[in-house]
Amino acid sequence: MSALLLITSGLSLSSPALAQKNPFCGDEGIWIQILGAGGPELNDGQAGSSYLIWIDNKARLLIDTGPGAAANFDRAGADFADLDAIVYTHLHVDHSGDFPAFVKGSFFAERDRPLPVLGPNGNEEYPDMTSFVSRMIGPAGAYPYLADFLTYKSSGGYKINPRKVPATGRRRWSRFNSEHFRLSSIPVHHGPVPAIAWRVEIGDQNIVFTGDFNNSKNVIAEFAENAEALVVSHAIPEGARGNAAELHATPGQLGRIAAQAEVRMLILGHRMNRTRGLESQSRLAIETAYNGPLIFANDMECWGL
Repeated sequence: MSALLLITSGLSLSSPALAQKNPFCGDEGIWIQILGAGGPELNDGQAGSSYLIWIDNKARLLIDTGPGAAANFDRAGADFADLDAIVYTHLHVDHSGDFPAFVKGSFFAERDRPLPVLGPNGNEEYPDMTSFVSRMIGPAGAYPYLADFLTYKSSGGYKINPRKVPATGRRRWSRFNSEHFRLSSIPVHHGPVPAIAWRVEIGDQNIVFTGDFNNSKNVIAEFAENAEALVVSHAIPEGARGNAAELHATPGQLGRIAAQAEVRMLILGHRMNRTRGLESQSRLAIETAYNGPLIFANDMECWGL
């Protein structure tokens, strides 16, 4: 049975059909696992935003590391040594707070190759990716005892290589690939916060992670064109106004983007209390334009391409 049939047929994620090494995902093909489906709230019952891409039962790419992501990485049965990179959409704490926890935990992971950590450029209010890493684990950072992870003499057996990616303008950046995937990114609007969306190309299949954005730049539809999956933030309800709408896209906007991009499935992460309980309303707004598979994500769920 195909992964898409599993989605549309409503087969339980705990089904024996999915009981492999990772108890939530299949052991072959490409899978998107939700390590954190929540936002910054303390009472939503979910970890902060984080996603993991599995390729043939290996965790290859980690997108954002919100609070709780490290614990769910463990629950997923992932091996830190398998990661080709960690990437960030932006550096709000609900998307990046567990970074030091991953670094410290990786001491025991027997990793023996450098780890690229990619994220946006900064501005006057927010640090760039390189500065963020230094402020967290550099010699003068919050956790200076982890500073040797930034050197080839690392006690963890590997070196972290932070890299900043353009977060202004409209040009697509595409200067990273590993043995398993190719990455590209594009700046998105998230109020004053430097933010980027990521496109992950795995063979002839593509997954796009928007992070938090409000679509004022209107770049996602083209960037996500024909993607197998579009993973977005569902942080505000239809009709939201003011600062919330300055930071996030509404469900109706998300539906129009998915329809224009002709994506195969739409996954709604970053679900906040102001949208929980309003799924029917959000679905109605989205399906005004988009009629493909629609998933309201929860922690630990795993969806196959």
